[in-house]
Amino acid sequence: MSIHMHMRAVAESEIRDDHTWLAAFMSEAWDNHPDEYAAGIAASIDKVWGAVNDLYAAAEVLDADVAKPWQLPIYGGRPVAHSADADPSNPPLGILEPSEVSQAAGFLARVSFDELWNVAGAKLVWPGSDEAQVRQEFLDHHQHLQAFYGQAATAGHAVVRVVWA
Repeated sequence: MSIHMHMRAVAESEIRDDHTWLAAFMSEAWDNHPDEYAAGIAASIDKVWGAVNDLYAAAEVLDADVAKPWQLPIYGGRPVAHSADADPSNPPLGILEPSEVSQAAGFLARVSFDELWNVAGAKLVWPGSDEAQVRQEFLDHHQHLQAFYGQAATAGHAVVRVVWA
């Protein structure tokens, strides 16, 4: 089974704060994901987004005074509530406001991947896996998230997030 966290940058004025509408919007975005990914307005992480969040949590070890912007790229923002009559199988959705997108972009631009990996990397390498390969996978996610959030912040966009199973 495949499970993804899918993120899509969008002008805040185009977002309806309605779970059903957002689920349909994100479903269409998922259908167009390769083109949107190439355009820098979409990002996705297959299965390991919690571990990417764990990597970013290492920022607290590096700087105890950090105001937790490390939480924004993966789990930040606010959840979008289901309506009372919504299908309970609808995917979980969240929205990061443009100010949070800017904070996430700033964190990702400032943080050193190598320093994060030095703190958290040993916990992220699964038994029997190649450490260099796992490190590269996390570096690829990090670099893509840097570019994605940086572009979204520059455009003043919000980010809508959904988990597809």
